[in-house]
Amino acid sequence: MNTVPTTDLPALGRVQQRALIIGALALLAAVIGAVTNLDQFQSWLIQFYWSWLVGALFCLNLALGSLALLMLQHISGGQWGLVGRRIYEAASRTLPFVALLFIPVILGLSKIFIWAQPQAVAASHVLQEKTLYLNGPFFVIRLVLYFGFWTWAMWQLNKWSQAQDRGEAVTKRDSVRFRKVSAPGLLFLVITVTFASVDWVMSLEPEWFSTIFGLLTVVGYGLTALAFTILVLALVNRSGVARSYLTSRHFHDYGKLLLAFVMLWAYLSFSQFLIIWSGNLPEEIPWYIARIRGSWGAVAMVIVIGHFALPFAALLSADLKKKSGTLAVVAAWVLLMRLIDIIWYVAPASRLAKGAGETPPLGLIPFHWMDLAIPIGLTAVWVFLFVRQFRARALFPVNDPYFKEAFAHDVAH
Repeated sequence: MNTVPTTDLPALGRVQQRALIIGALALLAAVIGAVTNLDQFQSWLIQFYWSWLVGALFCLNLALGSLALLMLQHISGGQWGLVGRRIYEAASRTLPFVALLFIPVILGLSKIFIWAQPQAVAASHVLQEKTLYLNGPFFVIRLVLYFGFWTWAMWQLNKWSQAQDRGEAVTKRDSVRFRKVSAPGLLFLVITVTFASVDWVMSLEPEWFSTIFGLLTVVGYGLTALAFTILVLALVNRSGVARSYLTSRHFHDYGKLLLAFVMLWAYLSFSQFLIIWSGNLPEEIPWYIARIRGSWGAVAMVIVIGHFALPFAALLSADLKKKSGTLAVVAAWVLLMRLIDIIWYVAPASRLAKGAGETPPLGLIPFHWMDLAIPIGLTAVWVFLFVRQFRARALFPVNDPYFKEAFAHDVAH
């Protein structure tokens, strides 16, 4: 128990290499798609921007959700958070990369957001009333402010954690500063994510609105980060280097948290649907109609079953939650459903923006192949950077005073 387990594992090295290869191939496929369709380059470019937005949002789910869990861990303590703290820290340190992913979103503003198109604004009284908030310069300013705060909070928490690793400021009194940033920081993170969700997703169809959407987005971020954490911990557990620290009890705790977030996500999603559908208002109902008719209705059913029913049923089993391998399978499935959910929110809006009508044509897959290829490519690059950050530090923060206290019983036995 006195030896700090290392993160320099061969399995992580293999993941890093494969992630880089997958990322390069997926993004290369998008480039080949452009080269082979030069006669329709403008159409391809518009689709590229929309698919890139999906990928940027999914990577943000991973990075920012991990920062939220890091803050929550500093506030609440407990073994569940301490064993995953290095994962949260490494994932949060990818925020500068995620910020760069939003540069193409800014460049394609008029291709993605209808409120950035002067002719559309001139033809819509609703858009004219919202121009004070929905305009290009203010959009960019808000984006910079969001990432500025998130990056500052990440930098502070990681800097102090690194000082602890060096043996500096390792008393409980010194650890109070983590909570002084995390407590108000978590509240402000929820507020900024709420505004960001309006900017980057809800404003894709600016006549639609939902008062639950911000909180639903926050829960989705946490769910994504939790599922990813379980995958990494399962990989570490498989190597056997952390057997003295990482036990089935910890996976059981993470399984219960994953179940709670799945249930909360389902509750908020259904509440949003029920309120809007029962209200039957003309400015709200078309948003759902476009997503439950035709082939998008099949995607909606996949989300209902795959994002809630299947993981809910699986995670009811206490034995499954204690087994890292099977729990990791559920977590991987949840991550896939999180990506499908983001596509379901974004892609139908792209059809409306292109004037394709509210009801998509019948077909097995209603969204474009780049809606999968580009997000997979960007996520693979993100995983490569995450593993690089993760391998740069010790596996656990053993110099943290709360870590010693939390594992004192385990050490005694």
